[in-house]
Formats: sequence, C-alpha cells, structure tokens
Amino acid sequence: MEVIFQFAPYGQEFEPRPATLVLDVGLKTVPGVVDHHQPEAEAECAASLVVKHPELVLGHLPEPVEKLTIITHRLPDFDAVSAIFLSLKLIELRQVDPALQKIAAYARMVDSATIPKNVELSSTPYALLRALFVAIQKPEEEASLERVQEGLRMLRLLHEQASLGRDITDCRLVFQGIDRYLKAMHRVEDDYFNYLEDLEKAEQVQLHLPLSQGQGREIVDGLLVQNPKSFLLKEWARRDVFNSPLGRGFSFLLTNLGNRRFIIGVDPEAGVNLRGLGSLLNRLEKEKRERLGRPVTERWYEGNCPFFDYRIIDSPQDGPALTHQEVVEAVMDFSRRVQSG
Repeated sequence: MEVIFQFAPYGQEFEPRPATLVLDVGLKTVPGVVDHHQPEAEAECAASLVVKHPELVLGHLPEPVEKLTIITHRLPDFDAVSAIFLSLKLIELRQVDPALQKIAAYARMVDSATIPKNVELSSTPYALLRALFVAIQKPEEEASLERVQEGLRMLRLLHEQASLGRDITDCRLVFQGIDRYLKAMHRVEDDYFNYLEDLEKAEQVQLHLPLSQGQGREIVDGLLVQNPKSFLLKEWARRDVFNSPLGRGFSFLLTNLGNRRFIIGVDPEAGVNLRGLGSLLNRLEKEKRERLGRPVTERWYEGNCPFFDYRIIDSPQDGPALTHQEVVEAVMDFSRRVQSG
C-alpha cells in the first residue's frame, strides 16, 4: 500500500475524503476523521479513539487499500504518530489485537500527561521520542515527515514487545542495545541539567486554581519560563518535589517560546484546571487585536474538550498580540478571582 503524508495547521477542520484518513486534527470524530479536540468529543486521545472505534478507520476505507493519504497536524507528536501507526496496523490486521490496545493505552497516558512519576524519564518511549524529535533540524515539512518515520520505527518495536506481553511504560531494557535509543537516553538525562538552568531563571509563583471536580480551589506552585532550554521542561517541573515550595512539584507552567507562542498547563494529578483563563485571554486578545488592526478570528485554544478538561491553553496560530507581561498579569488576575470566590 502506498501511503502519502500531509500536514495541516493545528485546529484545522476537515470533512471526510475518499482514500484519506485525517488523524489528530479535523475537529470531528467520524469515519475518516479522528480528532478529539472538539467539545463534543469523547475523553480519549486520537490514538485511543482509533482502537476504541476501529470502524472510524475500517468503515471508511475500501478493502484492499492501494493508495492512502494520511493527514495529521504539523510537527506531529506522540499521539499523532501513534494514531498513524495504529491505523496502518488496523488496516493490515483488520482487527484490534492486545498489543494495539497496549499502545493506545500508553498513547492516552502520554497525551493526558499521566505517565507515572516513578518511571525514569530516560526509560520512557515518550521521552526518547521527544529527544529524537529535538535532534531533527530541518525545514518544517521535512521535519514533520521525519517525525512520522521516527515514530513509526519506534512503534513497530513497541508493538513487537507488547505482542510478547512485555510492559511498554518502562522500556530501558528494550532500548539498551540500540544505538539511536542509547543516544536519546543520554540526551534525556542531560536535559535535566537544562531544566535546572531554566529553573534558575524562571519566575516562581503560587496560584489559586479551581478544582477540576466540584466547587472550591487549590493553591499550587507554578513556574513562568521564557525560552526554555529543556525540551522536557514540563515533565521535570511536575516531578520537582525538592525545589517546589509546597513539595508537590510545579503543577502550573507557563512557557513563553520567543513571544511567538505561549503554552499554559497544569498537572492532571493536581486536581485543578484553568477553566475561565482561556476566555479571559481571548477577551484581552480580541481587544488588543482590534486596537492593532489585526484579524480577530484567531483565538487562544482553551483546552475545552473532555480529554483535556481545560488543563491546557495555547496561543493563537498567527502569534499572540498579548505580550509576556500582559499574559502573566492575566494569569495573576485569574488567580485572584479564583481566590476571592
């Protein structure tokens, strides 16, 4: 089967197309388009949706498939490449086997940021794949394709191991004899020292955030980081019980990537979310765009789907109008509003 890969902007909407699978983008969950970022989606990631509902793939494609186009988002992540692998394997096997279920469960764990904190990051497929992605220094289209190829290579290995009944959450022994993965392990281990540098220059805050379940609020430690060196910043910060004042890790993280993109998120284990912060940022963004004469159609992503439950916020695709200080002030204002009830 010939497979052609195409890459779309985050959040782009798609309708089903013949001989085409749209994965982890598209804003709907229907045969031929498997996405989870819309408010009415199930609380699953794209990969776990493929395994939970194989008819979304098999019911859309003729048998046999001679030529297939797969569309996913630009710079695909672990969930996207897992959804691709699972779909291709599903087309091959025509059924869901236990190994595919294991991979889907692991991808769901990765995408929900719930990898057990007692597993060393350098032993996890997710962290190693991130390290391999960081090493790809090419134009975006080429980098996106290489990410897919690198991900499929790893997932084939994970499928073999899962088929043998082995655990794929902690894979140090599986990766030990393979040079590319040994180098990735060392890159992950070295990245901890990058995190310590980021921590030294970061602004530490304590915030009142709303509970995910029921009424009330919780105070959490947070980090505000500009231009981090660490590619696993989020993971190290959430595990950092030694440097966080409350001793629970930095549950809140605001990352400023060169003032071109802001990513804001909270640790699912903290039991809090950011419901309301995204709408506040969107109001401020709209007001500033109107003053600057910029298009007002681009918005901050609020994490408003069941899977993310308002735990992640991402700035507009064309770059935020708001400055770093304005975003930080919005975060602090949101915290004060939550604190005052």
